[in-house]
Amino acid sequence: MTVELEPIVGRYMCLTLGGRENRIYFEEAGQGIPVVCLHTAGADSRQFRHLMTDPAVTDHFRLLAFDLPWHGKSTPPVGWQDEEYRLTTEAYAETIMAFCRALELDRPVVMGCSMGGRIVLHLAGAYGDELRAVIGLEGSDHQQPWYDTDWLHRPDVHGGEVCSALISGLVAPQSPDETRWETLWSYMQSGPGVFKGDLYFYRVDSDFRDRTARIDTERCPVYLLTGEYDFSCTPEDTERTGAAIPGAEVTIMKELGHFPMSENPAQFRRYILPVLDRIRDT
Repeated sequence: MTVELEPIVGRYMCLTLGGRENRIYFEEAGQGIPVVCLHTAGADSRQFRHLMTDPAVTDHFRLLAFDLPWHGKSTPPVGWQDEEYRLTTEAYAETIMAFCRALELDRPVVMGCSMGGRIVLHLAGAYGDELRAVIGLEGSDHQQPWYDTDWLHRPDVHGGEVCSALISGLVAPQSPDETRWETLWSYMQSGPGVFKGDLYFYRVDSDFRDRTARIDTERCPVYLLTGEYDFSCTPEDTERTGAAIPGAEVTIMKELGHFPMSENPAQFRRYILPVLDRIRDT
């Protein structure tokens, strides 16, 4: 029997973050311009597996997707059991840039979705000289919360199933059942309190409306792509954000929701490949 191996390779690294050692898992595939991929809240790097097995991408780009501490195959730091996980802008940015610097990536592109699409705006302003471009999927500089986080970490409720139920409506109705449920499965596996801790960043510590206008897209180009069915980061949120950033490119993606790279990879590639081509040609 012949076994076909996917091109994705997984490895671990140790990073000192916030003065503590963290064991970080990451996957990579392809060659060329490095693209660091940031998963959504409460999920992990598996969301990018379809891009990482697409030769149209990997023939020109080296994709790297890591699991944040507490997520996926990355373990929490020692002593985690005595604290409540809360992601902050400072910790999030430190982790991303430490990852890029540890691997000595030459002006990588950073592409993030949802909370990852939010943090790339901060990175473009604060670290633009070190980056080739940022791509914000389902990204905006602020949005009004529409959910109650008290349900996300209770002993009498299955946290993973509540998380997946909460986000299930954010998947576009056109998304195939196979990839819809693949997207929900990663949420069902989220660690206790992790989704809630990520939403601390998203709801409390990441109102970037005071800094988006200062982003220099000549120094670090900004691409914002949002699904038309996303009612969390709405198309209006993204368009408002893009209008505040001189030179930012905004695309509203048809038949896609909040998780474009995992919920409907075939539809998403119609939008992301032209963006990657423009980055490669600059």
